[in-house]
Amino acid sequence: MLKSLAKVGSNTLVSRVLGFVRDLVFAHLFGASAGTDAFFVAFKIPNFLRRLFAEGAFSVAFVPVLTEYKEKRGFDQLKLFIDHVAGTLGVVLLAVTLLGIIGAPVLVMIFAPGFIGDPEKLTLASDMLRLTFPYLFFISLTALAGGILNSHDRFGIPAFTPVLLNISMIGCALWLSPMMDRPVVALAWGVLFAGIVQLLFQAPFLIQLKLLPKFKFAPKDEGVRKIGRLMLPALFGVSVTQLNLLLDTLIASFLVTGSISWLYYSDRLMEFPLGVLGVALGTVILPSLSRTHATESTDGFSHTLDWGLRWVLLLGTPAAVGLFLLSGPMISTLFQSNAFSAEDVAMAQKSLMAYSLGLVPFILIKVLAPGYYARQDTRTPVRIAVIAMAANMVMNIVLVFPLAHAGLALATTLSASLNAFLLFRGLRREGIYVPQSGWALLLLRAVAASSLLALVLFWGAGALSEWTTTTTVEKVWRLLGLVGGGSLVYFAALWILGIRLRHFRSSSV
Repeated sequence: MLKSLAKVGSNTLVSRVLGFVRDLVFAHLFGASAGTDAFFVAFKIPNFLRRLFAEGAFSVAFVPVLTEYKEKRGFDQLKLFIDHVAGTLGVVLLAVTLLGIIGAPVLVMIFAPGFIGDPEKLTLASDMLRLTFPYLFFISLTALAGGILNSHDRFGIPAFTPVLLNISMIGCALWLSPMMDRPVVALAWGVLFAGIVQLLFQAPFLIQLKLLPKFKFAPKDEGVRKIGRLMLPALFGVSVTQLNLLLDTLIASFLVTGSISWLYYSDRLMEFPLGVLGVALGTVILPSLSRTHATESTDGFSHTLDWGLRWVLLLGTPAAVGLFLLSGPMISTLFQSNAFSAEDVAMAQKSLMAYSLGLVPFILIKVLAPGYYARQDTRTPVRIAVIAMAANMVMNIVLVFPLAHAGLALATTLSASLNAFLLFRGLRREGIYVPQSGWALLLLRAVAASSLLALVLFWGAGALSEWTTTTTVEKVWRLLGLVGGGSLVYFAALWILGIRLRHFRSSSV
């Protein structure tokens, strides 16, 4: 699994780096303004639904059932199952997309009610949503293709696909926006183009597997109905983090202009390590857990979970430390410009620090939730998700008044922590996960190395004013030095404490 994790992680890293370039372009061209607030809402709605349905509930329901067909049935039955799923999903997506385009203004008012008092912002967001909403159709079918490829251990192609989204949006921002009356609308066109390109990109690889779907509408198919039953509860269980982030946007629409953008940029930075490690782990673990469950290997199931949790500890902890202590320097280096001021940097830093405290819980959810979905148990995560959602709503209201937009980020972090704890407790109580030996020593090693990393970064980062008043070139070199030096210190500390490369290949440390 280490090779698969490295492949997914490296491709995701490319995507995240381009995502940074994308956001850097956005910040320098459009800043934190009413136009960017409107676009981020127009992009967040289909993106939220994508994570909820395509990469969320659909994927966690589809992959285990697909793996079951692959392991226990013949190729012809597998191909017919894929055809039926593709046809049924396509019809549902088409209907939802048409409704979304027609009801764009209503959706904007629901997801960003603060825009109701600003007709210009509401109209702009609605116009862009009509362009971005079809992205849901294309990217959901892309997720179907990715699920098929992942179940056949072709992890690299689906992991690379998001790169095309960033390329499309960067291209439209740089070359299409100057030709438009409302330049920011070019970003919405970039989202639409990306959805089409991402779907077409995966087709040749499905052809190689002889599994390119023939769309057959068959809602009564046994496998399709099973996916539907698993999807309904999974809608909440897998996407509680996204629901919480969406609640942040809803409340932030009532705050001062720029609040949505500050949350967006800080969330994007938090998504970098979450994507490289958390998404990669979740992507690799789900098919492996599904296989061990299908072959009734309980020891293998627990062993795989343990392997994933050790990765979270050894790599997630230092990532969270670095994100917290370098929050201001990173935002200043990447986004500060004439359009994105020093005040914007300070505001975005506050929410990023709050998000960074939840990085490890966010990654844990990516690892622990598949422990339920691989066993086709989608009900338990729902109960946990409802509890976490309720807690998030209460904490949003409590924390937004003293901390403004940073309070929303902190509420999301706390609810994710509760979600991860309850998922872990459930797996332990049921005996599904039994920790391997060596955890106490591994924890001490990770804490010691992370503490040393924190001291180095705290000493090297200095005050935020040092970053907001210096040149971009100086900031880039200084930040690279801190990240590179900090990484060297952390891994050197792990080496001195006895951690070796073989410990990343297995779960025995």
